[in-house]
Formats: sequence, structure tokens, C-alpha cells
Amino acid sequence: MSSRRPTIGVFDSGFGGLTVLKALLELVPDADYLYFGDTARLPYGSKSVETVARYAVEAAHYLESHGAQLLVIACNTATALALDRITAAAHVPVIGVVEPGAEAASSVSKNKKIVVIGTEATVGSQAYRKALEARGLHAREKACPLLVPLVEEGWVEHPVTEQVARIYLGEAFSDGFGEADVLLLGCTHYPLLKPLLQRVAPSHVNIVDSAESTARAVAVRATELLPKQTSTSEERRATPRLKFFATDSVEKFRRLGERFLGHSIDSVEHVDLKE
Repeated sequence: MSSRRPTIGVFDSGFGGLTVLKALLELVPDADYLYFGDTARLPYGSKSVETVARYAVEAAHYLESHGAQLLVIACNTATALALDRITAAAHVPVIGVVEPGAEAASSVSKNKKIVVIGTEATVGSQAYRKALEARGLHAREKACPLLVPLVEEGWVEHPVTEQVARIYLGEAFSDGFGEADVLLLGCTHYPLLKPLLQRVAPSHVNIVDSAESTARAVAVRATELLPKQTSTSEERRATPRLKFFATDSVEKFRRLGERFLGHSIDSVEHVDLKE
């Protein structure tokens, strides 16, 4: 990869982090990207903090060894459970998805009431709730475990998915949270459901996507870190180079990954991280 363009490593337990990469490609086109999906060992949500930390640190070191100068932990579970461990073990700056999402929600909300939806593991960690409360906001977190498999099935506009979302959001916006004015998407699968969620959520609610928020935070950080590395107009026009790594089937990664990234994934390198 060109040494004159920043190389950003993006890590996720699987496919959802590709929504973060998609946002990065739009906001930070002057960088090259490495994406690592630990597809052989997902889901992380059922694993212990120690195991998640170990897996994530292994992936971080792998991305560093391939030239990553900035690491984006696009996995909500890994960010929620192990960001401190990853940051301590890494030799380059690390950005997770929780703090940027909480900051964006804070800037949008007028009445300081936020509903967060995510996986069981992310909600169980209370990472978003703590980040929001630290900013003076009231938060309700709602686990929506059926949404990830529905997204991976490709049912992003299916009547079943809409009915499931209505039930989840109906519960989330009840009992004193009916006036909450922000819905924070605390899972990187959920951006694919944004049009559906906008229809299902109360009409006064703004949706904040932690993938987009993270990309904005990375854009600021990349400029601070490497202001001289994308200085010429020729480099700014260059197409980002993308390299993908997966610990399980590369064919499955290509097939499912296209749904999240929004365009075809030409080549994926299989990685075998030993236990």
C-alpha cells in the first residue's frame, strides 16, 4: 500500500463492520483500508470478556503487521467489552464505535432522552448507557436479538422484519420514554434497516447511526495524525485500496459482505489465527 496515504485498519467479528467501512470510504476517501472479519469465531456476544479481548487484540496486531496506522474497532461488542485492553495492546491509535455514537446522539437530542438498540451483549455491557449518562443524558437500552439474523438473511424490507422492529421499538419507547427524541443504532448491522426503522419509530425521533458517527471521528483523527500524507491532488483523486481478511469462508464473506458494503468484494484473504 502507498506509504504516502494513511492506512486504516477496520476490525469486526464479522460483517457488520462493513457498514463502518462504507461510511469511511465516503468520508475519508484519501486513505487505504484493511478490513478484518473474525467470521470463524463469531458471535462475540456469547463469549467472555477475556476471550473477546484476546480475539480482538490478535486481530489488532494482525492489522498492525500489515501496515495499519490507525485501528477502528467496528464491533460494538468488542468496543463495549474490551476497548481498553485493545488500546493498551495496540501500537497505533484506536477508535471504537461507542463514544462517537454517544457523542452524536448527545449533539442531536433536545430533551436528553435516548433509546439505544443493540445486541444482548452490547446492551448487557451498558457501555452506551454509561457513555450517554456521562454526557448528562437519560438512556434506555433495548436488546433486539432477532434483527441481526434477519439482516444477514437479506430481509431488510421484509414484513416479518418490520413487525419484529415494531414490537422492539414499541417496548423501547414505552413507560416514560415515549418522548425520547433519538434512536441510537448500537449495532453495525442496523444501518441496513434505517429506512424501515425510520418508518417504525415515532415520527419525532431522529436516528443516529454509530457507523456514520465513527467514520466522522476517524476522519478527524486521520487528519490530525497524517496531515501531510494526502497532500497532493493526484493522491486525493486516487481510489482507496481495499484488502479484506476473514477467518472463515471467503466465499461467504464475499457474498454477505456485498450487502453491507454496497458493492462487490473482489478478493478476500483467508487468515488462520491459531487458538
